[in-house]
Amino acid sequence: MAEPAAPIIHARDLRREFVMGEQTVHALDGVELEVNAGDFLAVMGPSGSGKSTLLYLLGGLDRPTAGEIWVGGRDVAQLDENDLAIYRGQEIGFIFQAFHLIPTMTALQNVEFPMIFNRIPPAQRRERATALLERVGLGDRMAHRPTELSGGQQQRVAIARALANDPHIVLADEPTGNLDTHTGQEVLDLLTRLNREEGRTIIIVSHDPSVTHFATRDVHLLDGKVM
Repeated sequence: MAEPAAPIIHARDLRREFVMGEQTVHALDGVELEVNAGDFLAVMGPSGSGKSTLLYLLGGLDRPTAGEIWVGGRDVAQLDENDLAIYRGQEIGFIFQAFHLIPTMTALQNVEFPMIFNRIPPAQRRERATALLERVGLGDRMAHRPTELSGGQQQRVAIARALANDPHIVLADEPTGNLDTHTGQEVLDLLTRLNREEGRTIIIVSHDPSVTHFATRDVHLLDGKVM
């Protein structure tokens, strides 16, 4: 029998503390987590449980107070700022609740933008951005700016942008939080297809229990601990 594949992500004794006046808040308190390539993992828990903190640490947007975050064979917590920027730009795609699109840019330009930092030639950027927007069903909205798009369409642009540099891992922080139920389900359907058809590893944090119906597995956080 073949040996099981090593996890693509392995967090060991992960801790993140914030000092607020005279009080120390333990946002994460000894989290252990393994994620295999191709997982669609839902990280569940109430507000303040540490979900977003965990996501930001995995994505290299923040550093842990203590612990290790092994991704693809290296400890992300030990990377210098330059290597961390490369890690975020090449291996991770981010999707946020608030979309974070650039309002002065068209949908096409928003999707092209991350590729500039990877020095992808303009013609190749345009071709890939066009294909990604068509992939998320916005082939007829490429020239529209964010204010000319619905919330669901803006999140689809954000998903296309997250895929711009062909990351292995997609991290989604409450991606349906600003959407109505029907539109949120459409976004989750899209993420499910990206996982099942393209094999992308997806980690989504949410307090919405319906998200677990789309995930292949789920973990629950409470007070910074995995329950």
